[in-house]
Amino acid sequence: MAQSIIGKNGTESPEPVKAEVTGCVPEWLQGTLLRNGPGLFKVGDTEYNHWFDGMALIHSFTFKDGDVYYRSKFLRSDTFKKNIQANKIVVSEFGTMICPDPCKNIFSKAFSYLLAAIPDFTDNNLINIIRYGEDYYASSEVNYMNQIDPMTLDVIGKMNYRNHIALNMATAHPHYDDEGNTYNMGTALMRFGMPKTMFFPSPDKEHKKPALQKVKQVCNIPFRSTLFPSYFHSFGMTENYIIFVEQPFQLDILRLATAVFRSVNWASCLKYDKEDITLIHLVDRKTGKAVSTKFYTDALVVFHHINAYEDDEHVVFDMITYKDSNLYEMFYLANLRKETHEFIESNMVNFSPPICQRFVLPLTLDKDTPKGTNLVRLKDTTAKAVMQKDGSLYCLPDTIFEGLELPGINYKFNGKKYRYFYGSRVEWTPHPNKIGKVDIVTRKHIEWIEEDATPLSLCLLPHQELWRRMMVDYMKYLAVNLVTSHPHYDNDGKHLQHGTSIVEKGKTKYTLFKVPATTAGGQLQRTLSSQTDGRDPNRTHSQEKFPSATSLKVVDISGGCGAMYEVHIESNEFKGKRTVQQHQLVNQALKEEIQGMHGLRIFTDIPRE
Repeated sequence: MAQSIIGKNGTESPEPVKAEVTGCVPEWLQGTLLRNGPGLFKVGDTEYNHWFDGMALIHSFTFKDGDVYYRSKFLRSDTFKKNIQANKIVVSEFGTMICPDPCKNIFSKAFSYLLAAIPDFTDNNLINIIRYGEDYYASSEVNYMNQIDPMTLDVIGKMNYRNHIALNMATAHPHYDDEGNTYNMGTALMRFGMPKTMFFPSPDKEHKKPALQKVKQVCNIPFRSTLFPSYFHSFGMTENYIIFVEQPFQLDILRLATAVFRSVNWASCLKYDKEDITLIHLVDRKTGKAVSTKFYTDALVVFHHINAYEDDEHVVFDMITYKDSNLYEMFYLANLRKETHEFIESNMVNFSPPICQRFVLPLTLDKDTPKGTNLVRLKDTTAKAVMQKDGSLYCLPDTIFEGLELPGINYKFNGKKYRYFYGSRVEWTPHPNKIGKVDIVTRKHIEWIEEDATPLSLCLLPHQELWRRMMVDYMKYLAVNLVTSHPHYDNDGKHLQHGTSIVEKGKTKYTLFKVPATTAGGQLQRTLSSQTDGRDPNRTHSQEKFPSATSLKVVDISGGCGAMYEVHIESNEFKGKRTVQQHQLVNQALKEEIQGMHGLRIFTDIPRE
């Protein structure tokens, strides 16, 4: 990712733009790909400090009968409206604390703040788009969500978890079952009783709206510390069990409750105790009761679970772990703007790489088993669960892969035994530089890389008919957001061009789409077209202009194949000319034929200056 565009404001394209198609998009590819993330970092003369502070920009690619349509909009949250109205940042975010107005009697609010423990957070939901019943919500990890129309991207409602279930916060990574139920976990603090984690499902589509009207609580998991509840970003789920990892990466409740008065940001209220242990809670989904066995492992930090399943009286779960909690430090904008070598040289803190680890929990055990015995009987893993004197099991992980984050799987295999997972390679920099696909059975992997490009996120879209016929872990599509650092324009200086020869099993072919638009900061953009207060739509945005373009590519990676087609969303602002550079999109690593490793790759390609 170009450091020159990090933290620059994006703009939106509120009306759908039809791509100019050259070639053929498979007609059976139908539906809309939604993406959410930070897109507005400066308001007036004020600027956010952290990547996870930026105001949400939602964009969509709609595939219909061989055509592709694109649109994007800033999430019209209350936070967005307040900031735009004031022409400055007035609502605190994860890494940016806004001091209270000294004219207000903030001490009169002290008691209510301390009672709630968690002050009223922002509703800037920039992490994910999640579904409850038939409703879609922009979500982060706070109690608020904004309901959006998935077609227009307009905000059509606002939901507060507290009105439906006693929670302060909930994850932005729920699970879904085949019946349409949504399962999520949240944290209850202070006014909602002793700190605990709660697991709750939302009824399926049959219950229609409102989506959370019939939400019910399945279980409570008390935290071991009242003042330092564990932070969690996701959780694991199998057909019969919930996996909650209570890590020693914790919220400091007193620090959080007084953050406003001390003018420290929310990020500083997280602490990591490397000398502590990590508890693993296994809860029966049907009874809501925790398994009586105590499972634990060494101190670690986890943000993303990959998958979990049951196998021969064992629960197996995979997740991306870290040896420290320094990851969030990487995403301060000051760090993101540094080149990799500068970032490494200027930071005295060691940043541990992400590690994919497998843990195995035996479901049956004899308390008379001798101390030191490994109770894991599975032959396809080196993970251990060692009996301790007190009857607890000390879990030692099986390391599968190192350096992969933002994992994704074929969701048809969520909660089931699976073979492949995907993600973005991360190597000593906050900027991932490759896409990886890992075969858990063979422990082999393939990688895809494009020069000066940064993959952001991926979405896996299985080919339904092939999956139904083969009943294997078969991927037809891999959707990946990608940021590119150098635009490749044709001679008129306006149209981005990819003239690469793409090989697919000995054949060369590609399809190209072109539509006008601009991009920045990893988001698809156009200038705001409307303001509720009649202000100049440009006044809250950076006036710096830079050439940019976005492309959506589909690449068959079944045997090292290349791009099937591309969608380009271009800038109308660039007046200069660039030399066309030819890229080789197919990395040599993709040429290895791996049985069953099929798929198409869709990604967003955003050049920089």
